[in-house]
Amino acid sequence: MVFSSGRVLDLSEPVIMGIVNATPDSFFPESRFGDTTAALNAAIRMLESGAAIVDVGGESSRPGAEKISVEEEIARVVPVIKQIREKKPQAVISIDTCNSVTAGAALAAGADIVNDITGLRSGEMVEVVSQSDAAVIIMHMRGNPSTMSQMTDYVDVVEEVSSWLVERAQRAIESGIRRDRIILDPGIGFAKTAEQSIEMLRNVDRFLQLGFPLLVGHSRKSFIAKLTGSPVENRLEETISISTYLYLKGVDIIRVHDVQEHSRIFGILKILNPYGENGRE
Repeated sequence: MVFSSGRVLDLSEPVIMGIVNATPDSFFPESRFGDTTAALNAAIRMLESGAAIVDVGGESSRPGAEKISVEEEIARVVPVIKQIREKKPQAVISIDTCNSVTAGAALAAGADIVNDITGLRSGEMVEVVSQSDAAVIIMHMRGNPSTMSQMTDYVDVVEEVSSWLVERAQRAIESGIRRDRIILDPGIGFAKTAEQSIEMLRNVDRFLQLGFPLLVGHSRKSFIAKLTGSPVENRLEETISISTYLYLKGVDIIRVHDVQEHSRIFGILKILNPYGENGRE
């Protein structure tokens, strides 16, 4: 994926997206970077540790998170993006937002990708993306972070989420967003029970067959407690285990908090299991 700026996102093998939360209330305390300097330093560390993308967010999407104004969200993310761009001109930067005004401000500041957890629900967001050179991550979620836990009534979660993603991607293309700029995300943990999230991971091949690059964000999420009972601060090993599985399956973008640890693991995997042997060609 080549942007008009000349920046390149090479998806010939799985890559790491590092999570940069410019927030005081994200669900994993160690991922909270409450000021510009802390968020910038975290992003630089991630890029230098092997992240292909840094995903900058200014509003927590955890259940019960405080809703903030657009002005506050922009104030949190735009200075971080500007400074990353200044210090790392070739870095690929994603803005994690469902607000079109924030997305527009972030793109103007130097972001390359809009990561929309509401899956382009907003016509204004579609317009912002379609009028730019940006890529977009379309994630599946029902409701919003406050209501999503009550909206998990699927008959077949894998097929229903797959169909929704394809339909939403087609709508985006018809609205002027280039097909080669679309990335899909099944939304692990968003309007899914722990069992449903596990079922989607077991069937990740189905999402890989949809014809678009695939992102999976599972890092330290609460469904892991269903498997091991570990609290969020002790879920690194479980997260890396799932990431290894996703890497071997050929998932294009693996979104995580702990970039350095993942980069070391993936470096070994590239030697022992070069991409394409067992993963997706």
